[in-house]
Formats: sequence, structure tokens, C-alpha cells
Amino acid sequence: MILILVVFMAIDELLLWFHIINFPLGISIALVTIIFAASLKIADQWDKAVVLRMGKFIGLKGPGLFFIIPIVDRVVRYIDQRVRVIDFKAESTLTKDTVPVTVDAIAYWTVWDAEKAALEVQDYIAAVTFLAQTSLRETIGKHELADLLQNRDKIAESLQHIIDEHTNPWGITCQTVGIRDIIIPANLSDAMSKQAQAERERQARIILGTAETEIAEKFAKASEMYINNPVALQLRGMNMLFEGLKEKGSLIIVPSSALESMNLGAIGGLSAINKMESNKQVK
Repeated sequence: MILILVVFMAIDELLLWFHIINFPLGISIALVTIIFAASLKIADQWDKAVVLRMGKFIGLKGPGLFFIIPIVDRVVRYIDQRVRVIDFKAESTLTKDTVPVTVDAIAYWTVWDAEKAALEVQDYIAAVTFLAQTSLRETIGKHELADLLQNRDKIAESLQHIIDEHTNPWGITCQTVGIRDIIIPANLSDAMSKQAQAERERQARIILGTAETEIAEKFAKASEMYINNPVALQLRGMNMLFEGLKEKGSLIIVPSSALESMNLGAIGGLSAINKMESNKQVK
């Protein structure tokens, strides 16, 4: 716009100058200048200009400076070939197990063939957006809620392949799709939370029962070893009593039969005498 304004200002100056010197020559130069300005076009580095000649496609121009034939040629569209991102969602869509969910997703896509994008589809941006929404709804309807929550990556990859398959004839490729959020009804969320809590409690009880079974098996094997080895059983009992006596302020009640079988009375007396002698030496 600024370039055209400068050109017209220059034309006015030239007309004024050549009106004084040579009017026909001034008109000719002005026309040449206008035609040159109309034929000059510029496309950005990431753009491709779609050029039609008398309504027929003749090619792509750019990036940079290029020329067209005024009146005969026209630039109908500049197509951006950078990677683009769209966000789309499916609201209150039923899953395979009839659960209403709202899924929010994003897709990254790019135009790899500007000619097809210009000639095969009228508005390729709107077409990609609506196609992504429709494909998302169809994908949700084919999966159960648990599958949606647990396999987001696989579902997003499947959705990407579906979109890419439909957009390739338009010269567009879908590079990746990501599922950002899956929203479920509040009452269903509470029920799923209670179910998960009950499942964790069940697993904890199973683990506790398994541990008790393993402990019982170990005790059974230990009892088999102690049956024919009373000395080992006596040593084990003495060790357990010793570990208990090491605790300060501990009180241990031992059956009289254990005192007789393991001779714990004599051992305890000797231990008490030894402790009294130690106290005397300290005093």
C-alpha cells in the first residue's frame, strides 16, 4: 500500500513535469509506471502465491519478489506452509459403553502441496478443523471409557492417521495429535474413585493374607527342624529371652515349664549375680 502511494505521488510529479515539457510523453511514462507497479508482487518466505491467468492456474510464485501480467494474471491466495496448530473438542460424546465425555485435543499440521490446497478444497483451514472434530467423535464412539483413560497415546496416534488419510489428497499432512484432557461427569468420577479405593483395599487384604500364608509355611518348616533337635530349640528360646531382656524396663513372663526345660532359672540367677557384682565394683 505504501509502495503504491509512493508510485502515485511520483506519477503526479511526472505528469506535472511532462505537462510543461511534453504531455504525450508524460502520459506514456505514467502508464508504464502504473503497469509496472501493478505487475510487482512480493511473497513472504513461508508463503506460496497461487497465480491464475484468465481464470486458469498457471503456477506458484514466491517467496520473494515476482511479477505478473496486470489484468490477465491475478494472485488469488497466499498459502502459508509453516506448521500450524488447531485445538478442537468433542462435547458430551458417548463412548462405546454409553458414558458421556468431553475430550479436548490439539493437532499439528502443515501444507506440503500448495497447489492441491488451493485447487482441491475451498477453505482448507476450516476443512481440517471440522474433519478433526468429526474424526474425534468417531474415535470416542469406538472405545470404552477405561480405554480412553488408559490409552491416550494410542488413541491420539490412531486419530492422527485418520486425519492424515483424509487430508493428504488436499496436499495437507497431519503430523501429530495430542489429547489434552478427558472430562467425565462428576457423579461418575466419584463412583470411579470409590471403586479404585475398594480395589486398593482388596489388594491390600490379598497381600496380607499371602504374607500370613508364607509365614505359616516358614514356621512349619522351622518346627520340623526343631522336632529332632531339642538343643537347637533350647538355644532359640534362650536367644529370644535374651533379646527381650535387652530392652530397658521390659517385663517377660516365662512359663515354669520353659524354666525347667531350658534351665532358665539357673541362667537368670547367674545373670543377676553378675549384675550385682558389677554394681558393687562401680560403688
